[in-house]
Amino acid sequence: MRARPAALIFILLTALIDIVGIGLIIPVLPGLVKELAGSEVAGARTIGLLTAAYAVMQFIFAPILGVLSDRFGRRPVLLFALSGMALDYLLLAFAPNLAWLFVGRILAGITGASLTVANAYIADVSPPEDRAKNFGLLGATFGVGFILGPALGGLLGEYGLRVPFMVAAALTGLNVLYGLFVLPESLPESSRARGLRRADLNPLLPLRALGEYPILRSLTLTFVLLGLAGQVIFSTWVLYTEGVLRWTPGQNGVALAFFGLLTAAVQGGLIGPFIARFGERRTIMTGLVSSILEFTVLSVARSGALLYASLVVGALGGLANPALQGLISRQVSETEQGRVQGAITSLNSLVAVVGPVVATSVYAFGVTHDFPGAAFTLGALLSVAGTLLILGVLRGMPDTGKPQQG
Repeated sequence: MRARPAALIFILLTALIDIVGIGLIIPVLPGLVKELAGSEVAGARTIGLLTAAYAVMQFIFAPILGVLSDRFGRRPVLLFALSGMALDYLLLAFAPNLAWLFVGRILAGITGASLTVANAYIADVSPPEDRAKNFGLLGATFGVGFILGPALGGLLGEYGLRVPFMVAAALTGLNVLYGLFVLPESLPESSRARGLRRADLNPLLPLRALGEYPILRSLTLTFVLLGLAGQVIFSTWVLYTEGVLRWTPGQNGVALAFFGLLTAAVQGGLIGPFIARFGERRTIMTGLVSSILEFTVLSVARSGALLYASLVVGALGGLANPALQGLISRQVSETEQGRVQGAITSLNSLVAVVGPVVATSVYAFGVTHDFPGAAFTLGALLSVAGTLLILGVLRGMPDTGKPQQG
């Protein structure tokens, strides 16, 4: 396969615009939901349901759109996904009630396969020896988008909660035009799938692998517990900062951008040397213990300084997942990697359905009982349970990255 650098630049630009649009709405969506719901408690519960509705649609339709992109090409599916996101942002910008928010989020979940297709596009236009590097470029683009998006969304949110949605709709609309007139198709007719099997459209199929590989059987409950813990921060961070600290969208945008920078530094620069120095097992445990500390600090944080301290500690939690993925990848053969990763992705998708509902319900319960940090306490307990489980698994496995002596 010949390298196609121009096509790679096109898809990275498309992905950047898409991710900035997603990031734009993060600091302001909870505020809009609370405004339409009428109270903080009702808003918290509604946010959990909205996030779950989006996750259910993603779980069902993302694999289907991936299969359709194999059959009909990447470009039409990508344009369909981006058009759905633009319509979602418009619905959110002008939604008169909560019902319209649900319509928008369900639509976004159905069409939200742009990043899945972007991964396939990069595989199409990259020689095998360059794919890891180019996937890394997509990951870096993802990081830049989630630094720029929340910061810009928080700034725009100071002028009105609906302004970031309008800007996100405009950006995504421009992305559709860019894809329509500039982005080339990456999958030639000769390389496309010739038909569709019913089994290809079954989103539950990848989960079968969870019971077929010893490493996944041992770690399934761990993934569930740690995934639920991660959903706590994703679902309740803005609710907490607005409700307890009275932060504005601008302050949330700056904090989220700061966390994006920290995460990029850990993922991009620290994890390799850390594994080389301390080994995979210690890297995993360092990340998990850092996450426990992050949740513990958040559960009692009543100042901006403590919240920023939790972000610094929490960024080190990003050490765990890449090291764990690397360890898992060596327990199965090369021909089984895709199936194993697909099973983990499907499991995480199911957790993303349940997690936000649980997290926001616990947050709402805490607010009504004068303990707004209840959800973060739950996150700490889930992280402790997951860490204890994984500790038992790691003790029975070899560590490839041995700590250096002296």
